[in-house]
Amino acid sequence: MALLIKNGRIITATDDYTADVYCEGETITKIAPSIDSGSIAKGTEVIDAAGKYVFPGFIDPHVHIHLPFMGTCAKDDHASGSRAALAGGTTSFIEMICPGPKDEPLDAFNEWKSKAEGQAACDFSFHMSVVRFDESAREQFRQIVTIEGIPSFKVFLAYKGALDLSDEDLFGMLSLAKELGVIVTAHCENAEAIDAMQKRLLAEGKTGPEWHEPSRPISVEADGVHHLATMAGLTGAHIYTVHTSCEPAVRTALDARLRGVNVWIESVMPHLVLDKSAAERPNFEGAKYVMSPPLRGRRHQDVLWAGLAGRAISTIATDHAPFDFKGQKDMGKGAFTKIPNGIPSIQDRPALVYTHGVRPGRIDLHTFVDACSTQAARIFGMYPRKGDIRVGADADLVVWDPDFEGTLSKETSLSAVDYNAYEGWKVNGRASAVTVRGEVQAKEGKFVGTTGRGRLITREPTHF
Repeated sequence: MALLIKNGRIITATDDYTADVYCEGETITKIAPSIDSGSIAKGTEVIDAAGKYVFPGFIDPHVHIHLPFMGTCAKDDHASGSRAALAGGTTSFIEMICPGPKDEPLDAFNEWKSKAEGQAACDFSFHMSVVRFDESAREQFRQIVTIEGIPSFKVFLAYKGALDLSDEDLFGMLSLAKELGVIVTAHCENAEAIDAMQKRLLAEGKTGPEWHEPSRPISVEADGVHHLATMAGLTGAHIYTVHTSCEPAVRTALDARLRGVNVWIESVMPHLVLDKSAAERPNFEGAKYVMSPPLRGRRHQDVLWAGLAGRAISTIATDHAPFDFKGQKDMGKGAFTKIPNGIPSIQDRPALVYTHGVRPGRIDLHTFVDACSTQAARIFGMYPRKGDIRVGADADLVVWDPDFEGTLSKETSLSAVDYNAYEGWKVNGRASAVTVRGEVQAKEGKFVGTTGRGRLITREPTHF
């Protein structure tokens, strides 16, 4: 069915104008000041967006849906996770494939892909984690990039003995990435330092979730960024620091950029609006807010918002990793190191950024679109199919009601997890209609679309 969105104020990363948008055959086919409904296909669905914004569909470049972790598995599947994403206005996401060091990379890719196909209601792609780098793995990574269309890797400078790479393998992986035009997304910490800190804290009887942040202080994250940037400078690889949480880590990345390192910086929703006091809540309630890198002191939020406003920080993701408070997070009651990490945010990201970023003037509407959509599309090889409103682009659109006022809660969340980290928070603004390739998939915070309609986004390497 064709779709016509009339009278909306179109906002992209660069433009602001009022026009009608006509979509047919899954793409945007016409944009004009006024499109007469009599000139369009019979049966066209018409949405009146008067008084509302029209944004390109939001893209979350860092999510976990299928995630085996610490002996359990994240609660969302692609059906629930994509419905939650769409209800908030996210029309595409990139999921981290996280195999174990003994797993075959191609087997892992096929496993993650099979979990999404036929289940996801929004479009999806993947970052391929590199947790081993022998000759067999290298050849499989080549195939994943060149045949499967996944030109982004993920590497961990954390989780000693589980996911981290030796420096020799890190150097080799970055060299391969440069050869293939792949961008390397990286969890930047210092695995050795964290391991030592955690052992010391636990030996001192400091076992609660409030000790998670002291075991991974800001200096450890900044050190990880510096180490990765050094290796990237030596190899020429392009890198992207995920969930960058604090001023020293941001400054270290920017210093590397000034030295000529090709580095992009990601912030995530929890670090922008939550601080470390959340993980210090009594009666183990703080476990809901354990993630890595941890929530930081409130002063770091100002740095992140300022970095976004100046476009020094490129993207706002979520690092969505949904583990139940009861039955999963409580596995760590005897030791904070056993708490599954993650603060679910996939549905609430756009409303929280709009409420805490746009409304108080920390960022403008263009930056909102750029950080939540366009930059992810550009960096990860989806632009201009995704991340913009232009003729020929996929008809992924968000009609946004700036006058909506509501409250976030578990009751209105479509994620399968048993809590909402932002329970009771007031928000301004909401996606009133959300389309994926021209089909309305969500309205007024509710999923109204087709489960399984989501499609794998294959991408071309661009980071040579």
